[in-house]
Amino acid sequence: MQNKKSFILMLAMAIFAILVLVGCSDESSTKEVDNKEKDTSTETEKATETESQYPITIKHALGEAVLESKPERVVTIQWANHDIALALGVVPVGFSAANFGVQDDSGLLPWTKEKLDELKVTEPNVFQDTDGLDFEAISDANPDVILAAYSGITPEDYETLTQIAPVVAYPTSPWTTTWREQVEFNAAGMGMKEEGEQLIKDTENLVAEKLKAYPQIEGKKVVWVNFSAQDLSQLHIYTPVDSRVAFLEELGLTIPESISSLITDPKSYSLNLSTENVEALFDADIIVGYGDEELYNTIKADPLLGKIPAVERGSVAFITSDTPLVAAGTPNPLSIAYTIDEYLELIGGAIDKINE
Repeated sequence: MQNKKSFILMLAMAIFAILVLVGCSDESSTKEVDNKEKDTSTETEKATETESQYPITIKHALGEAVLESKPERVVTIQWANHDIALALGVVPVGFSAANFGVQDDSGLLPWTKEKLDELKVTEPNVFQDTDGLDFEAISDANPDVILAAYSGITPEDYETLTQIAPVVAYPTSPWTTTWREQVEFNAAGMGMKEEGEQLIKDTENLVAEKLKAYPQIEGKKVVWVNFSAQDLSQLHIYTPVDSRVAFLEELGLTIPESISSLITDPKSYSLNLSTENVEALFDADIIVGYGDEELYNTIKADPLLGKIPAVERGSVAFITSDTPLVAAGTPNPLSIAYTIDEYLELIGGAIDKINE
């Protein structure tokens, strides 16, 4: 009897153990299936998220560019837009020649050439369109998108270009796009928004590091003035919406109120000032412009312009024409990296004249 009870007890324990094992196996299988479903769901979500990035709509001053898919063939026109593409590792299938600051007939500024060499591009398709857009050459390049974030294209130009491909034009007005906006709009036009954001951060860090050697720049007042030796009765001044002046402000310089108060059109990148009103320049600690030593001497000898305090003491940073630095006045990440040392030395040297 005792043996029978023992047998029944052992049998019950064995059945219980089998049931436990089966339950664990089912639970493990269920978890495995659940995990696989979760993995598949995550992968699907990621794929959907990537696919849902398109179409992309980029609104700009002349309309909007709608990109149905990531562009494979990128064309850039007018000034510096190709440098943004190159800085992001994209070689345009066609781009406009630089129309000033070039030392030869290549149409390439040195930082552009340097980047093309780095990307192993020996025969870029450069549009010789410095006298006007070459619509035929642009069309022949068969672009998926046309980048023109920094440009002066007209509504008529835009209408013609949109017959070729979607066009990313300037955000607000012609020739007023800052270097950051150039990166933002052109990167978006290539489906590279995140890469563009990183390029901006890298460029900002470079500028901040270089500025550490020039603490005298911070807070000084600057006016960008273009003088003409042929006509000293008029002064051509760039406003803060111009990318040249915007970059000077980024370096820590400020615009005197005597100049900002004269700006009546907030979208205009320049204003003309009669030499009779030259007192508006008297508050400037430094004057920046295009010119050379000969022009400076001409200005200094003028009975009105020679009275500008910055001119009297030599706090004038003139950028010589047909040099790489003259083209870097309108900055982008490649030109900034190439010329920042020379530019800061020029500006810092002019400011140092204040205390001499």
